[in-house]
Amino acid sequence: MGLKSAIEWTESTWNPVTGCTKVSPGCKHCYAERMAKRLQAMGQANYENGFRLTLQEQALELPLGWKKPQMIFVNSMSDLFHQKVPEDFIFRVFEVMRQASWHTFQILTKRSDRMEKLGQRLDWPSNVWMGVSVETPMYLYRLDHLRRTPARVRFVSFEPLIESLGEVVLDGIHWAIVGGESGPNSRPMDEKWVVEIRNQCLSVGVPFFFKQWGGSNKKKAGRLLDGLTWDEMPRSVSSQGNLSLR
Repeated sequence: MGLKSAIEWTESTWNPVTGCTKVSPGCKHCYAERMAKRLQAMGQANYENGFRLTLQEQALELPLGWKKPQMIFVNSMSDLFHQKVPEDFIFRVFEVMRQASWHTFQILTKRSDRMEKLGQRLDWPSNVWMGVSVETPMYLYRLDHLRRTPARVRFVSFEPLIESLGEVVLDGIHWAIVGGESGPNSRPMDEKWVVEIRNQCLSVGVPFFFKQWGGSNKKKAGRLLDGLTWDEMPRSVSSQGNLSLR
């Protein structure tokens, strides 16, 4: 069984890499950095380096031993396409995902340029979903990189959403997640920004998942948008690119 996750859009996490560096405004109050420092203070062996990028060789083949099929978020504590992760290690991660065909793997990156460059040489199994994070209009270009990546399911996480994105081109995108920033000093998210994205998803048939309002007490803030919980997820993509929902 994988490490059970509290992240609403996945079931388990797998971290063959830990640690990262800040690359854009969404990283300012990084939850993974806070968690890594806490785990380091607790003496957790995988976090002896704190939030310094570390390859976790001993964790590489863990999903092969998890027999129950599950949705697995890859590197919730890092970024697989960080410039300091060697290419051969990325290829090995993909090989494990290919072998563990009974699981569904979700990868999320802010390094969309490296993802696109390596993407043409990677073997993309159908059980690997690829996503990018977009927090402000300045980073909408990551969606262009994602569209050119040969993953069967491509998704975007608008989290933490810290500005209105205006019109978003969702062609070639199969799933959209929206969430506000949480934790100490979290930046507020305006409901209008969320509704803008939700309405655009509805108009073009992209599944919409609203993760959280965030804030210093995200549990109290909840997940309701217009009185509803939005938990749409992609299930499969046909050869014509049409999407069905789970």
